[in-house]
Amino acid sequence: MANKGWFNLETAGGTIPETQFFEGDSAFKFLGLTRTQRLYGFVGCLAIGFVLSILGSVMLFLAQLWTFAVLYVIGTVVCLIGTGFLIGFFKQLKLMFKPVRVIASIVFLASIGMVFIAAFVLNNDILCIIFVIIEYLAYTWYTLSYIPYARTAILKTIGMG
Repeated sequence: MANKGWFNLETAGGTIPETQFFEGDSAFKFLGLTRTQRLYGFVGCLAIGFVLSILGSVMLFLAQLWTFAVLYVIGTVVCLIGTGFLIGFFKQLKLMFKPVRVIASIVFLASIGMVFIAAFVLNNDILCIIFVIIEYLAYTWYTLSYIPYARTAILKTIGMG
């Protein structure tokens, strides 16, 4: 009984269907990682990215704008790398630029660059915060595009749909 559940996906054998997240396009396929190891890689990257982003946010409050920008953006990128463990980088790029999510993807990627510009070129913490908020909203909108009817539900909830 102890070998069942999320932490032992391999022993479940054929009972766990191959979903779009475990198709053979993983960027780490050449390493021969199992589904469980890939899931751990994804969760690990997600946790590391979150911690880096939080540390970056702390640096912002300590008036260390450059450190904030670097930590926050690296945290975001590490979170994106985590999906390479699940679906692969090339597949993710293809999915990012499908018509349903291309605008959210472009705004998300542009806002990452704008955080750096606001920090390193303009040295403006208010603009950094604005671009981080835009980045967060674009990433949320991008993520919602993978959940059927999620965007429609959100728009109806805020009275726009």
